Amino acid sequence: MNIQQLLSEQIGQAMIAAGAQQPVEPAVRQSGKPQFGDYQANGIMGAAKKLGLNPREFAQKVLDNLKLDGIAEKLEIAGPGFINIFLAKNWLANNADKMLSAVNFGIKTEKPQTIVVDYSSPNVAKEMHVGHLRSTIIGDAVVRTLEFLGNHVIRANHVGDWGTQFGMLIAYLEKMENENATAMELSDLEAFYRAAKEHYDSDEAFAEKARNYVVKLQSGDEYCRMMWKKLVDITMRHNQENYNRLNVTLTEKDVMGESLYNPMLPEIVADLKKQGLAVEDDGALVVYLDEFKNKDGDPMGVIVQKKDGGFLYTTTDIAAAKYRCHQLHADRVLVFSDSRQSQHMQQAWLITRKAGYVPDSFSLEHPFFGMMLGKDGKPFKTRTGGTVKLKDLLDEAVERADKLISERNPDLTAEEKAAVVEAVAIGSVKYSDLSKNRTTDYVFDWDNMLTFEGNTAPYMQYAYTRIRSIFARAGIEPSRLSDEIVLTDDKERALVIKLLQFEEALNGVAKDGMPHILCQYLYELAGTFSGFYEACPILNAEQPIKNSRLKLAALTAKTLKQGLDLLGIKTVEKM
Repeated sequence: MNIQQLLSEQIGQAMIAAGAQQPVEPAVRQSGKPQFGDYQANGIMGAAKKLGLNPREFAQKVLDNLKLDGIAEKLEIAGPGFINIFLAKNWLANNADKMLSAVNFGIKTEKPQTIVVDYSSPNVAKEMHVGHLRSTIIGDAVVRTLEFLGNHVIRANHVGDWGTQFGMLIAYLEKMENENATAMELSDLEAFYRAAKEHYDSDEAFAEKARNYVVKLQSGDEYCRMMWKKLVDITMRHNQENYNRLNVTLTEKDVMGESLYNPMLPEIVADLKKQGLAVEDDGALVVYLDEFKNKDGDPMGVIVQKKDGGFLYTTTDIAAAKYRCHQLHADRVLVFSDSRQSQHMQQAWLITRKAGYVPDSFSLEHPFFGMMLGKDGKPFKTRTGGTVKLKDLLDEAVERADKLISERNPDLTAEEKAAVVEAVAIGSVKYSDLSKNRTTDYVFDWDNMLTFEGNTAPYMQYAYTRIRSIFARAGIEPSRLSDEIVLTDDKERALVIKLLQFEEALNGVAKDGMPHILCQYLYELAGTFSGFYEACPILNAEQPIKNSRLKLAALTAKTLKQGLDLLGIKTVEKM
């Protein structure tokens, strides 16, 4: 049920019938205050201005043509021409009943798309650190939501698995295997990378071998490819441990590294040159873009091939866009990376479109995010100034959650406590990030995220278990509830409206790649339920009111659980 969409369609038709010029924009929004109705249509004034009519008179014409029988119990014109809409109780109750019993709450996309979502993107032979966290969890929340709405989603983990550094890494892996004489496991990727770099800088014979291995790898040498694949596989096994702990849906099948597009690059550069888009400048091939200016006001040059013949990230991203359009047959691509990549992505995709590699209908989107900062307002680091490994961050989250849960509920069994600690620890790290607008920098603060107060994961998880405890006390499962939902109190009505707005929140996440919209919705839902619970007795109510209120509680729990699951956050039955 998407109330906003339903009202927009009906009011749009009424505006056209009243004489508005197409296309119309009813601008239907949820009302901020109950006295202004449940929804407001704010587009009347704009349409009236185009027609040269008095907005209130035009609003009345719209009402005369508006067909909301059985949906709205009252419609009123307010101010200079707003239309306030008060929804009918019976209609709300009936749709809440349907929502409770329907598969996926009755939510489905009318026109599902094939959508490629590019997220996480760690580097080979390096451990994941906190810099990978935002892309990984924001992207995964959006992926889950898009799939829930019925789209075909292709996860693309654009791993950094290509480049000149791989000659050095292959040479060092070979050295380690020869010295150890056994199959080795890279237990510390960071130490491995540092040691390889030290050998490269200090040992000329090693460096020469490394440079030769780069050439061999790029020309398809079987031995170098085998060693390269070994490095990729070991790294991704490490990464998969982090993904599993984070409850992220990426697997090894989703790896689409830079190497995937490498065979396409010479042809793309040759074509850009043939079309006259790429021109030679000091030995390099450069595309000059009038849409971007340098500090002197001249068109900015974007290098697609260096003078030594090497390709750049821009060239790879052009190839990736082309591949995703023509090989994966996507309708839409979302690339989750930080805001510093914004200009780079704009330039790569502008060249892609200028070259005619993708049609205008193919949507290329860069939902960027800000940096993760410490409380000092600087990039989040260890106390010694080093990069925080993702594994270490999650370990600390578990330690802190263990202490919090031990103090709050010492009566949990060891098994119950382990489940709660994991859910709270990982959920807190994720929810604290996801609940912030991704476009801003995010301040990481343990004290603010690991608390049962405010808009936090522990608060949301507890809200769910609190409702489940009602059914435990009642000795009944939600699936066995009978009778229809009836609304006898304003708090019940407010709760049903908030529940029916679930799809609107999900559409906001899917449209703009904004998980904080869902977090805010769930927080408001928990608060609305709390107001309902305090004002409307459930277990002590007479039938059929008792069953009706139990149904509302069941639908709230189901919505909270589903919403948190779409964010990749686990719930528990007891806290």
